[in-house]
Amino acid sequence: MIQLTKINAIKKNENVIFLADKISEIKEISNDQVKYFKKNFKKEKIQYLKSEIYTYVVNISKQSAQDIRVHAFNIHQNLKKEEIVTICGNNKKEILAFLDGFLLSNYQFLKYFKDKKEKKNKLQKVQILGNISKKDLEELQNLVKAVFWARDMVNEPVSYLDAIKIAEEIKAKGKEGNYTVKVFEQTKIESLKMGGLLAVNQGSETPATFTIMEYKPKNAVNKKPYVLVGKGIVYDTGGLSLKPTANSMDFMKCDMGGAACMAGAIHAIALNNLPVHVIGLIPATDNRPGKNAYAPGDVVTMFDGTTVEVLNTDAEGRMVLADAIAYANKYKPELIIDAATLTGAAVRAVGVKTAVFMGNAKEKYFTQLEKAGQEMHDRVVRFPFWDEWKEEIKSDIADIKNLGGPNAGMITAGKFLEHFTDNPYIHIDLSSAYLHATENYKGKGGTGAGVRLLYRFFESIEVK
Repeated sequence: MIQLTKINAIKKNENVIFLADKISEIKEISNDQVKYFKKNFKKEKIQYLKSEIYTYVVNISKQSAQDIRVHAFNIHQNLKKEEIVTICGNNKKEILAFLDGFLLSNYQFLKYFKDKKEKKNKLQKVQILGNISKKDLEELQNLVKAVFWARDMVNEPVSYLDAIKIAEEIKAKGKEGNYTVKVFEQTKIESLKMGGLLAVNQGSETPATFTIMEYKPKNAVNKKPYVLVGKGIVYDTGGLSLKPTANSMDFMKCDMGGAACMAGAIHAIALNNLPVHVIGLIPATDNRPGKNAYAPGDVVTMFDGTTVEVLNTDAEGRMVLADAIAYANKYKPELIIDAATLTGAAVRAVGVKTAVFMGNAKEKYFTQLEKAGQEMHDRVVRFPFWDEWKEEIKSDIADIKNLGGPNAGMITAGKFLEHFTDNPYIHIDLSSAYLHATENYKGKGGTGAGVRLLYRFFESIEVK
Protein backbone atom coordinates (compact mmCIF):
# COMPACT_ATOMS: atom_id res chain seq x y z
CA MET A 1 0.00 0.00 0.00
CA ILE A 2 1.42 3.39 -1.01
CA GLN A 3 2.07 5.74 1.88
CA LEU A 4 0.91 9.36 1.54
CA THR A 5 3.09 12.09 3.04
CA LYS A 6 2.77 15.88 3.15
CA ILE A 7 5.89 17.87 2.27
CA ASN A 8 6.79 21.56 2.31
CA ALA A 9 9.22 21.70 -0.59
CA ILE A 10 10.35 19.73 -3.64
CA LYS A 11 13.85 18.33 -3.66
CA LYS A 12 16.03 18.08 -6.73
CA ASN A 13 15.81 15.00 -8.95
CA GLU A 14 12.33 14.03 -7.79
CA ASN A 15 9.53 12.71 -9.99
CA VAL A 16 6.99 15.52 -9.80
CA ILE A 17 3.46 15.75 -11.18
CA PHE A 18 2.16 19.33 -11.39
CA LEU A 19 -1.60 19.86 -11.39
CA ALA A 20 -2.23 23.32 -12.80
CA ASP A 21 -4.01 25.33 -15.49
CA LYS A 22 -1.26 27.81 -16.29
CA ILE A 23 2.47 27.50 -16.38
CA SER A 24 2.69 30.67 -14.30
CA GLU A 25 0.98 28.84 -11.43
CA ILE A 26 3.99 26.55 -11.03
CA LYS A 27 6.68 28.19 -8.92
CA GLU A 28 8.85 25.14 -8.48
CA ILE A 29 10.29 24.75 -12.00
CA SER A 30 13.26 26.36 -13.69
CA ASN A 31 13.21 28.99 -16.44
CA ASP A 32 14.38 26.42 -18.98
CA GLN A 33 11.45 24.18 -18.10
CA VAL A 34 9.05 27.12 -18.37
CA LYS A 35 10.33 27.74 -21.90
CA TYR A 36 9.91 24.06 -22.75
CA PHE A 37 6.35 23.99 -21.47
CA LYS A 38 5.40 27.20 -23.28
CA LYS A 39 6.78 25.87 -26.52
CA ASN A 40 4.85 22.60 -26.26
CA PHE A 41 1.70 23.89 -24.63
CA LYS A 42 -1.58 23.79 -26.57
CA LYS A 43 -4.45 25.67 -25.02
CA GLU A 44 -7.73 24.02 -24.03
CA LYS A 45 -6.27 20.51 -24.21
CA ILE A 46 -5.23 18.22 -21.42
CA GLN A 47 -1.59 17.31 -21.88
CA TYR A 48 1.24 15.49 -20.21
CA LEU A 49 4.30 17.62 -20.93
CA LYS A 50 7.50 15.94 -19.83
CA SER A 51 10.77 17.68 -19.18
CA GLU A 52 13.44 15.59 -17.51
CA ILE A 53 11.50 13.96 -14.65
CA TYR A 54 8.67 16.50 -14.39
CA THR A 55 5.14 15.92 -15.67
CA TYR A 56 2.84 18.89 -16.09
CA VAL A 57 -0.94 18.28 -16.26
CA VAL A 58 -2.50 21.13 -18.22
CA ASN A 59 -5.99 22.63 -17.81
CA ILE A 60 -6.77 20.46 -14.82
CA SER A 61 -9.72 22.54 -13.57
CA LYS A 62 -11.55 22.03 -16.85
CA GLN A 63 -11.69 18.28 -16.21
CA SER A 64 -14.29 16.35 -14.24
CA ALA A 65 -13.17 14.37 -11.19
CA GLN A 66 -13.50 11.19 -13.25
CA ASP A 67 -11.37 12.65 -16.06
CA ILE A 68 -8.70 13.49 -13.49
CA ARG A 69 -8.78 9.94 -12.09
CA VAL A 70 -8.29 8.50 -15.58
CA HIS A 71 -5.43 10.92 -16.28
CA ALA A 72 -3.89 9.77 -13.01
CA PHE A 73 -4.12 6.16 -14.22
CA ASN A 74 -2.36 7.05 -17.49
CA ILE A 75 0.45 8.83 -15.65
CA HIS A 76 0.72 5.99 -13.15
CA GLN A 77 1.49 3.61 -16.03
CA ASN A 78 4.68 5.61 -16.67
CA LEU A 79 5.70 6.02 -13.03
CA LYS A 80 4.80 2.70 -11.36
CA LYS A 81 8.43 1.55 -11.45
CA GLU A 82 9.58 4.63 -9.50
CA GLU A 83 9.83 4.42 -5.71
CA ILE A 84 8.76 7.97 -4.83
CA VAL A 85 6.49 10.39 -6.68
CA THR A 86 5.59 13.94 -5.70
CA ILE A 87 2.28 15.59 -6.57
CA CYS A 88 2.05 19.37 -6.52
CA GLY A 89 -1.20 21.32 -6.76
CA ASN A 90 -3.27 24.14 -5.28
CA ASN A 91 -6.82 22.79 -5.44
CA LYS A 92 -7.86 20.25 -2.78
CA LYS A 93 -10.58 18.56 -4.87
CA GLU A 94 -8.25 18.16 -7.83
CA ILE A 95 -5.49 16.70 -5.67
CA LEU A 96 -7.89 14.23 -4.04
CA ALA A 97 -9.36 13.12 -7.39
CA PHE A 98 -5.88 12.64 -8.83
CA LEU A 99 -4.70 10.70 -5.78
CA ASP A 100 -7.85 8.58 -5.86
CA GLY A 101 -7.13 7.44 -9.41
CA PHE A 102 -3.39 7.17 -8.85
CA LEU A 103 -3.61 5.01 -5.71
CA LEU A 104 -6.35 2.75 -7.08
CA SER A 105 -4.23 2.22 -10.22
CA ASN A 106 -1.46 0.74 -8.09
CA TYR A 107 -3.50 -2.32 -7.03
CA GLN A 108 -2.05 -5.72 -7.92
CA PHE A 109 -3.12 -9.25 -7.01
CA LEU A 110 0.15 -11.15 -7.18
CA LYS A 111 -0.24 -13.71 -4.40
CA TYR A 112 -0.08 -16.76 -6.66
CA PHE A 113 2.75 -15.67 -9.01
CA LYS A 114 6.11 -17.34 -8.56
CA ASP A 115 7.87 -14.12 -9.66
CA LYS A 116 5.67 -11.74 -7.66
CA LYS A 117 8.67 -9.70 -6.48
CA GLU A 118 9.65 -8.89 -10.06
CA LYS A 119 6.08 -8.07 -11.06
CA LYS A 120 5.36 -5.82 -8.09
CA ASN A 121 5.12 -2.07 -8.69
CA LYS A 122 8.01 -0.23 -7.07
CA LEU A 123 5.97 2.74 -5.87
CA GLN A 124 6.18 3.03 -2.10
CA LYS A 125 5.54 6.67 -1.30
CA VAL A 126 3.60 9.58 -2.76
CA GLN A 127 4.48 13.02 -1.43
CA ILE A 128 2.02 15.88 -1.68
CA LEU A 129 2.82 19.55 -1.81
CA GLY A 130 -0.35 21.62 -1.80
CA ASN A 131 -3.54 22.72 -0.14
CA ILE A 132 -4.54 19.49 1.57
CA SER A 133 -4.51 18.29 5.18
CA LYS A 134 -3.02 15.17 6.69
CA LYS A 135 -6.55 14.21 7.76
CA ASP A 136 -7.73 14.34 4.14
CA LEU A 137 -4.84 12.12 3.07
CA GLU A 138 -5.45 9.64 5.89
CA GLU A 139 -9.14 9.41 5.02
CA LEU A 140 -8.39 8.69 1.36
CA GLN A 141 -5.72 6.15 2.24
CA ASN A 142 -8.13 4.28 4.52
CA LEU A 143 -10.80 4.23 1.84
CA VAL A 144 -8.38 2.87 -0.77
CA LYS A 145 -7.19 0.27 1.74
CA ALA A 146 -10.79 -0.93 2.14
CA VAL A 147 -11.27 -1.08 -1.64
CA PHE A 148 -8.07 -3.13 -1.98
CA TRP A 149 -9.33 -5.56 0.65
CA ALA A 150 -12.62 -5.94 -1.23
CA ARG A 151 -10.71 -6.54 -4.47
CA ASP A 152 -8.50 -9.14 -2.79
CA MET A 153 -11.52 -11.05 -1.52
CA VAL A 154 -13.15 -11.11 -4.95
CA ASN A 155 -9.91 -12.20 -6.62
CA GLU A 156 -9.18 -15.00 -4.15
CA PRO A 157 -10.16 -18.50 -5.38
CA VAL A 158 -12.53 -20.60 -3.31
CA SER A 159 -9.64 -22.98 -2.59
CA TYR A 160 -8.55 -20.25 -0.15
CA LEU A 161 -11.58 -18.04 0.52
CA ASP A 162 -14.36 -20.43 1.44
CA ALA A 163 -17.27 -19.60 3.76
CA ILE A 164 -15.21 -20.24 6.89
CA LYS A 165 -12.26 -18.18 5.68
CA ILE A 166 -14.31 -15.14 4.67
CA ALA A 167 -15.71 -15.03 8.22
CA GLU A 168 -12.17 -15.26 9.62
CA GLU A 169 -10.98 -12.45 7.31
CA ILE A 170 -13.78 -10.16 8.45
CA LYS A 171 -13.09 -10.97 12.10
CA ALA A 172 -9.43 -10.05 11.69
CA LYS A 173 -10.33 -6.77 10.01
CA GLY A 174 -12.74 -6.00 12.84
CA LYS A 175 -9.80 -5.86 15.24
CA GLU A 176 -7.99 -3.44 12.92
CA GLY A 177 -11.06 -1.22 12.51
CA ASN A 178 -12.24 -1.50 16.13
CA TYR A 179 -15.72 -2.82 15.32
CA THR A 180 -17.38 -5.97 16.60
CA VAL A 181 -17.65 -9.15 14.54
CA LYS A 182 -19.73 -12.18 15.52
CA VAL A 183 -19.75 -15.38 13.45
CA PHE A 184 -22.63 -17.89 13.48
CA GLU A 185 -21.39 -21.35 12.52
CA GLN A 186 -23.43 -24.20 11.06
CA THR A 187 -25.06 -25.39 14.28
CA LYS A 188 -26.22 -21.87 15.15
CA ILE A 189 -27.54 -21.33 11.61
CA GLU A 190 -29.44 -24.61 11.90
CA SER A 191 -30.91 -23.59 15.27
CA LEU A 192 -32.09 -20.31 13.73
CA LYS A 193 -33.70 -22.28 10.88
CA MET A 194 -32.19 -20.14 8.13
CA GLY A 195 -33.64 -22.40 5.47
CA GLY A 196 -32.42 -20.46 2.46
CA LEU A 197 -28.77 -20.42 3.52
CA LEU A 198 -28.94 -24.06 4.63
CA ALA A 199 -30.58 -25.20 1.38
CA VAL A 200 -27.88 -23.63 -0.79
CA ASN A 201 -25.22 -25.13 1.48
CA GLN A 202 -26.59 -28.71 1.18
CA GLY A 203 -24.38 -29.48 -1.82
CA SER A 204 -21.20 -28.23 -0.17
CA GLU A 205 -18.49 -29.98 1.81
CA THR A 206 -17.81 -26.73 3.70
CA PRO A 207 -20.23 -25.49 6.39
CA ALA A 208 -21.99 -22.17 5.90
CA THR A 209 -21.26 -19.09 8.04
CA PHE A 210 -23.31 -16.03 8.94
CA THR A 211 -21.17 -13.04 9.94
CA ILE A 212 -22.46 -9.99 11.80
CA MET A 213 -20.39 -6.79 11.77
CA GLU A 214 -21.34 -3.82 13.91
CA TYR A 215 -19.78 -0.38 14.08
CA LYS A 216 -21.51 1.85 16.64
CA PRO A 217 -19.65 5.05 17.56
CA LYS A 218 -20.79 7.07 20.57
CA ASN A 219 -21.46 10.09 18.33
CA ALA A 220 -23.64 8.24 15.80
CA VAL A 221 -26.11 10.59 14.12
CA ASN A 222 -28.73 7.86 13.54
CA LYS A 223 -30.88 6.43 16.32
CA LYS A 224 -31.79 3.33 14.31
CA PRO A 225 -29.01 1.42 12.52
CA TYR A 226 -28.41 1.09 8.82
CA VAL A 227 -28.12 -2.60 7.97
CA LEU A 228 -25.95 -3.63 5.02
CA VAL A 229 -26.46 -7.15 3.67
CA GLY A 230 -23.92 -8.69 1.29
CA LYS A 231 -24.27 -11.83 -0.80
CA GLY A 232 -21.47 -14.18 0.21
CA ILE A 233 -21.62 -16.96 -2.37
CA VAL A 234 -17.90 -17.69 -2.36
CA TYR A 235 -18.24 -19.88 -5.45
CA ASP A 236 -21.23 -20.62 -7.64
CA THR A 237 -21.48 -23.65 -9.92
CA GLY A 238 -25.22 -23.07 -10.27
CA GLY A 239 -25.86 -26.15 -8.17
CA LEU A 240 -27.94 -28.81 -9.93
CA SER A 241 -28.94 -26.07 -12.41
CA LEU A 242 -25.30 -26.28 -13.49
CA LYS A 243 -23.69 -23.36 -15.30
CA PRO A 244 -21.62 -23.89 -18.45
CA THR A 245 -17.91 -23.55 -17.62
CA ALA A 246 -16.72 -21.17 -20.35
CA ASN A 247 -17.63 -17.52 -19.76
CA SER A 248 -19.82 -18.42 -16.83
CA MET A 249 -18.63 -20.76 -14.10
CA ASP A 250 -14.92 -20.07 -14.63
CA PHE A 251 -14.98 -16.72 -12.81
CA MET A 252 -17.66 -17.46 -10.23
CA LYS A 253 -15.22 -16.88 -7.38
CA CYS A 254 -16.50 -13.30 -7.79
CA ASP A 255 -20.03 -14.18 -6.68
CA MET A 256 -19.31 -12.85 -3.21
CA GLY A 257 -18.75 -9.34 -4.62
CA GLY A 258 -21.70 -8.10 -2.55
CA ALA A 259 -20.14 -9.41 0.66
CA ALA A 260 -16.82 -7.79 -0.27
CA CYS A 261 -18.64 -4.52 -0.98
CA MET A 262 -20.46 -4.39 2.35
CA ALA A 263 -17.52 -5.59 4.44
CA GLY A 264 -15.22 -3.12 2.69
CA ALA A 265 -17.66 -0.23 3.15
CA ILE A 266 -18.04 -0.87 6.88
CA HIS A 267 -14.26 -1.23 7.23
CA ALA A 268 -13.72 2.17 5.57
CA ILE A 269 -16.46 3.77 7.69
CA ALA A 270 -14.85 2.43 10.88
CA LEU A 271 -11.27 3.31 9.92
CA ASN A 272 -12.33 6.89 9.29
CA ASN A 273 -14.61 7.13 12.35
CA LEU A 274 -17.72 8.26 10.50
CA PRO A 275 -20.48 9.10 12.99
CA VAL A 276 -22.95 6.49 11.75
CA HIS A 277 -24.21 3.25 13.29
CA VAL A 278 -24.00 0.46 10.69
CA ILE A 279 -24.49 -3.29 10.89
CA GLY A 280 -23.29 -5.73 8.24
CA LEU A 281 -24.77 -9.18 7.62
CA ILE A 282 -22.80 -11.65 5.46
CA PRO A 283 -24.44 -15.04 4.74
CA ALA A 284 -21.71 -17.21 3.16
CA THR A 285 -21.54 -20.56 1.41
CA ASP A 286 -20.57 -22.06 -1.92
CA ASN A 287 -23.25 -23.44 -4.26
CA ARG A 288 -22.40 -26.92 -5.56
CA PRO A 289 -24.28 -29.94 -6.95
CA GLY A 290 -22.75 -32.43 -4.49
CA LYS A 291 -24.00 -34.37 -1.48
CA ASN A 292 -27.72 -33.79 -0.89
CA ALA A 293 -27.89 -30.63 -3.03
CA TYR A 294 -31.20 -28.80 -3.09
CA ALA A 295 -33.05 -29.37 -6.34
CA PRO A 296 -35.48 -27.62 -8.69
CA GLY A 297 -38.95 -28.40 -7.39
CA ASP A 298 -37.95 -28.33 -3.72
CA VAL A 299 -39.91 -26.21 -1.25
CA VAL A 300 -37.74 -24.45 1.33
CA THR A 301 -38.95 -22.88 4.59
CA MET A 302 -37.04 -19.67 5.20
CA PHE A 303 -35.92 -17.98 8.44
CA ASP A 304 -39.14 -15.94 8.67
CA GLY A 305 -41.39 -18.94 7.90
CA THR A 306 -42.00 -18.08 4.24
CA THR A 307 -42.11 -21.12 1.97
CA VAL A 308 -40.22 -20.82 -1.32
CA GLU A 309 -40.60 -23.07 -4.35
CA VAL A 310 -37.17 -23.53 -5.93
CA LEU A 311 -37.37 -23.45 -9.72
CA ASN A 312 -33.67 -22.87 -10.34
CA THR A 313 -30.81 -23.63 -7.96
CA ASP A 314 -28.71 -21.01 -9.76
CA ALA A 315 -31.01 -18.37 -8.26
CA GLU A 316 -29.26 -19.07 -4.97
CA GLY A 317 -28.10 -15.57 -4.08
CA ARG A 318 -31.60 -14.41 -3.28
CA MET A 319 -32.12 -17.47 -1.07
CA VAL A 320 -29.23 -16.60 1.26
CA LEU A 321 -29.93 -12.86 1.11
CA ALA A 322 -33.58 -13.39 2.02
CA ASP A 323 -32.65 -15.06 5.31
CA ALA A 324 -30.21 -12.24 6.11
CA ILE A 325 -32.76 -9.54 5.24
CA ALA A 326 -35.36 -11.26 7.44
CA TYR A 327 -32.78 -11.42 10.24
CA ALA A 328 -32.10 -7.68 9.77
CA ASN A 329 -35.65 -6.91 10.87
CA LYS A 330 -34.70 -7.65 14.49
CA TYR A 331 -32.63 -4.44 14.54
CA LYS A 332 -35.63 -2.25 13.57
CA PRO A 333 -33.37 -0.50 11.05
CA GLU A 334 -33.62 2.94 9.54
CA LEU A 335 -32.79 1.35 6.20
CA ILE A 336 -31.71 -2.03 4.81
CA ILE A 337 -29.40 -2.02 1.79
CA ASP A 338 -28.29 -5.22 0.14
CA ALA A 339 -25.60 -5.63 -2.51
CA ALA A 340 -25.15 -8.69 -4.68
CA THR A 341 -23.81 -9.96 -7.98
CA LEU A 342 -27.34 -11.23 -8.43
CA THR A 343 -28.61 -11.37 -12.02
CA GLY A 344 -27.41 -11.67 -15.59
CA ALA A 345 -30.42 -9.49 -16.40
CA ALA A 346 -28.69 -6.50 -14.79
CA VAL A 347 -25.54 -7.09 -16.86
CA ARG A 348 -27.61 -7.38 -20.05
CA ALA A 349 -29.47 -4.17 -19.18
CA VAL A 350 -26.54 -1.89 -18.31
CA GLY A 351 -23.32 -3.82 -18.94
CA VAL A 352 -20.52 -3.43 -16.41
CA LYS A 353 -20.34 0.38 -16.40
CA THR A 354 -22.75 0.77 -13.51
CA ALA A 355 -24.87 -1.11 -10.99
CA VAL A 356 -28.65 -1.06 -10.91
CA PHE A 357 -30.65 -0.30 -7.80
CA MET A 358 -34.28 -0.17 -6.72
CA GLY A 359 -36.40 -0.30 -3.60
CA ASN A 360 -39.12 1.26 -1.44
CA ALA A 361 -37.07 3.57 0.82
CA LYS A 362 -37.48 7.31 1.24
CA GLU A 363 -36.70 9.30 -1.90
CA LYS A 364 -33.85 11.12 -0.19
CA TYR A 365 -31.85 7.88 0.04
CA PHE A 366 -32.12 7.23 -3.68
CA THR A 367 -31.09 10.81 -4.43
CA GLN A 368 -28.11 10.60 -2.09
CA LEU A 369 -26.97 7.25 -3.47
CA GLU A 370 -27.17 8.50 -7.04
CA LYS A 371 -25.24 11.63 -6.12
CA ALA A 372 -22.58 9.62 -4.27
CA GLY A 373 -22.26 7.30 -7.25
CA GLN A 374 -21.73 10.16 -9.66
CA GLU A 375 -19.16 11.84 -7.41
CA MET A 376 -17.12 8.64 -7.00
CA HIS A 377 -17.88 7.27 -10.49
CA ASP A 378 -19.14 4.16 -8.69
CA ARG A 379 -22.50 4.66 -10.29
CA VAL A 380 -26.00 3.28 -9.80
CA VAL A 381 -28.96 3.49 -12.15
CA ARG A 382 -32.45 3.31 -10.70
CA PHE A 383 -34.98 0.80 -12.01
CA PRO A 384 -38.75 0.81 -11.34
CA PHE A 385 -40.06 -1.27 -8.46
CA TRP A 386 -43.81 -1.47 -8.95
CA ASP A 387 -45.85 -4.11 -7.17
CA GLU A 388 -47.02 -5.56 -10.51
CA TRP A 389 -43.78 -7.57 -10.52
CA LYS A 390 -44.90 -9.42 -7.39
CA GLU A 391 -47.23 -11.40 -9.68
CA GLU A 392 -44.15 -12.88 -11.37
CA ILE A 393 -42.99 -14.65 -8.20
CA LYS A 394 -46.29 -16.21 -7.12
CA SER A 395 -46.07 -19.98 -6.73
CA ASP A 396 -48.74 -22.63 -7.25
CA ILE A 397 -47.54 -24.72 -4.29
CA ALA A 398 -45.75 -22.30 -1.90
CA ASP A 399 -45.86 -18.71 -0.72
CA ILE A 400 -43.47 -17.53 -3.46
CA LYS A 401 -41.00 -18.99 -5.97
CA ASN A 402 -37.35 -18.07 -6.45
CA LEU A 403 -37.62 -17.25 -10.14
CA GLY A 404 -39.73 -14.76 -12.06
CA GLY A 405 -40.62 -14.67 -15.73
CA PRO A 406 -38.23 -14.39 -18.69
CA ASN A 407 -38.04 -10.58 -18.53
CA ALA A 408 -36.95 -7.95 -15.98
CA GLY A 409 -35.10 -10.55 -13.92
CA MET A 410 -33.24 -7.93 -11.90
CA ILE A 411 -36.58 -6.45 -10.75
CA THR A 412 -38.34 -9.73 -9.92
CA ALA A 413 -35.27 -10.68 -7.90
CA GLY A 414 -35.57 -7.40 -6.02
CA LYS A 415 -39.28 -8.00 -5.37
CA PHE A 416 -38.46 -11.49 -4.06
CA LEU A 417 -36.05 -9.96 -1.54
CA GLU A 418 -38.44 -7.16 -0.59
CA HIS A 419 -40.91 -9.84 0.54
CA PHE A 420 -38.73 -10.56 3.57
CA THR A 421 -38.90 -7.13 5.21
CA ASP A 422 -41.40 -4.44 6.09
CA ASN A 423 -38.59 -1.97 6.71
CA PRO A 424 -37.32 0.63 4.19
CA TYR A 425 -35.26 -1.27 1.65
CA ILE A 426 -32.84 -0.72 -1.25
CA HIS A 427 -31.44 -3.49 -3.46
CA ILE A 428 -28.19 -3.01 -5.43
CA ASP A 429 -27.41 -5.47 -8.23
CA LEU A 430 -23.63 -5.20 -8.67
CA SER A 431 -23.00 -5.91 -12.34
CA SER A 432 -19.69 -4.03 -12.10
CA ALA A 433 -17.97 -6.08 -9.36
CA TYR A 434 -15.70 -8.03 -11.74
CA LEU A 435 -14.07 -6.97 -15.02
CA HIS A 436 -12.62 -9.29 -17.65
CA ALA A 437 -10.38 -6.59 -19.12
CA THR A 438 -8.48 -3.68 -17.57
CA GLU A 439 -10.56 -0.52 -17.29
CA ASN A 440 -8.25 2.29 -16.17
CA TYR A 441 -7.90 2.59 -12.38
CA LYS A 442 -10.63 -0.01 -11.79
CA GLY A 443 -8.21 -2.65 -13.02
CA LYS A 444 -9.00 -6.19 -14.10
CA GLY A 445 -10.76 -8.78 -11.96
CA GLY A 446 -12.27 -7.59 -8.69
CA THR A 447 -13.07 -3.86 -8.73
CA GLY A 448 -14.25 -3.27 -5.17
CA ALA A 449 -17.45 -1.85 -6.67
CA GLY A 450 -19.81 -0.31 -4.15
CA VAL A 451 -17.26 0.39 -1.41
CA ARG A 452 -16.57 3.98 -2.47
CA LEU A 453 -20.24 4.50 -3.35
CA LEU A 454 -21.49 3.52 0.10
CA TYR A 455 -18.68 5.30 1.91
CA ARG A 456 -19.55 8.60 0.22
CA PHE A 457 -23.26 7.94 0.83
CA PHE A 458 -22.74 7.56 4.57
CA GLU A 459 -20.20 10.37 4.68
CA SER A 460 -22.75 12.84 3.29
CA ILE A 461 -26.00 11.42 4.66
CA GLU A 462 -28.42 13.66 6.58
CA VAL A 463 -30.55 11.88 9.10
CA LYS A 464 -33.87 13.61 9.71
